[in-house]
Amino acid sequence: MHRQSIPLNSFSILFTLKSCTPLHNSNLIAHLHSHILKLGFISHVYVASSLLYAYVVASFDDARKLFDETPYRNTVTWNTMITGYSRSGDVNKAYAVFKAMPLRDVASWSAMTAAFMNSRKWSSGFECFREMVAKERFKPDQLTVGSVLWGCAQLGSPLGLLVGRSVHAFIVKNGWDLSVEIGSVLVDMYAKCGLLKFACIVFNLMQQRNVMTWTALICGSAQHGYSDETLSFFEAMQEMGMRPNEMTFTGILNACARKGLVEEGRKYFNMIEQYGVEPRIQHYGCMVDLFGKAGLLEEAYQVIRMMKVEPNVIIWGSFLSACKEYKQFQMAERVIEQVLKMVKPESDGGVYSLISDLYVLNDKWDDAERVRKLMVNQNVRKSRGSSFIRS
Repeated sequence: MHRQSIPLNSFSILFTLKSCTPLHNSNLIAHLHSHILKLGFISHVYVASSLLYAYVVASFDDARKLFDETPYRNTVTWNTMITGYSRSGDVNKAYAVFKAMPLRDVASWSAMTAAFMNSRKWSSGFECFREMVAKERFKPDQLTVGSVLWGCAQLGSPLGLLVGRSVHAFIVKNGWDLSVEIGSVLVDMYAKCGLLKFACIVFNLMQQRNVMTWTALICGSAQHGYSDETLSFFEAMQEMGMRPNEMTFTGILNACARKGLVEEGRKYFNMIEQYGVEPRIQHYGCMVDLFGKAGLLEEAYQVIRMMKVEPNVIIWGSFLSACKEYKQFQMAERVIEQVLKMVKPESDGGVYSLISDLYVLNDKWDDAERVRKLMVNQNVRKSRGSSFIRS
């Protein structure tokens, strides 16, 4: 159009921006930006908003500059910046933009609630949702409800369950259809809060299900020790012709590790690549945990050696705990020096203590004292335990 001198209008520019945004190409967006300036469309509020979103996706620094330079802003413009700051991990800046808005709509509250939830600021997210409904009298949409339910699932506490059930009641009261998105997050919330019966009720009420629905049921049941049910859900998922993803296999291997199902664990681990899924560190971690708890320390060690990614402290801690449990110091001694090189004093105090205990159990008092002195010199801290139960 441009080469043939065909006049461009706001619609052609909007469609061009929409098609270029998923490419995440900041140079291309900047090129379009220059044409928009030349053609005088930068004052068009919808064009400016679309351009801003394109920059948020491709280059957030440029998005901030454009936002400061934009003379005319609507709620879409402000909401886009809230989402942008949320994606960049700066929830405080997102909240500052939210508070500075001259006028807020449902999307504004939804974006801010999602920003709090994504930053794991559960209380702030719930309070934002409560203020939206009770004080501002906005009726939440499915995006808002989905964000709140996701937060409830991640929290997995009595508070999360209380809020989640209230949101579920809102959905039922307003006669919403149980879509795949809402149904899946409800299943996830109930399963992760330990109410597998309610998760199954919602699951059975859904007209359509996808891999995320099945995975939510499998991972939630595995998390709370329902290993037999987890295996049954996985078999049913396969019978329905649904292809599992990497999170599905994390759930099923976790269930095997919790119940000590060694042969089943081997079978499902070998199945990962059969489905075209790349084994992740959490899959290897489950296998190390499974073999370690079963006393198969040589097999656990071989899993660590065959890993395609670098083992982390959690995996090494699991292996060393198994060595301590089964009094296999010779196995532990193979890796102790390697583990000591990678542990972080500010967060891995438990691993230092575990290594010291292993030396003590093998009557290597000098080595145990060396580790203890290392803990003192490096100001090693052990993480405190926490509980939702008040004293």
